[in-house]
Amino acid sequence: QVQLVESGGGLVQAGGSLRLSCAASGRTFSNYGMGWFRQAPGKEREFVAAISSSGGRIYADSVKGRFTISRDSAKNTVYLQMKNLKPEDTAVYYCAADSRPPISMRVSQYDYWGQGTQVTVSS
Repeated sequence: QVQLVESGGGLVQAGGSLRLSCAASGRTFSNYGMGWFRQAPGKEREFVAAISSSGGRIYADSVKGRFTISRDSAKNTVYLQMKNLKPEDTAVYYCAADSRPPISMRVSQYDYWGQGTQVTVSS
């Protein structure tokens, strides 16, 4: 069992930055692939970024060059650094854990989910 708690969301102006954190419980955090997803009102949940247990990364095209995912296994935490934010980045951001490699962009691949943190980007 893995429990995930996101933090770091908030209101920011377009062009600004935020860093999201996801704290994970459980002793096997380092074995999980970790992902960030987001969901805007009226839209489906969509993939943002993921990082494997060995540090491999994948990103959605819409955030490449602006967002960076990282993990600190000593702290059982995964981060999402977001720069040059745009109004279309506004959504609830969710952290998720995947016990089955390789890392995936598919929502259905992930076993555990956090409660989400709101990110709002004003124009």
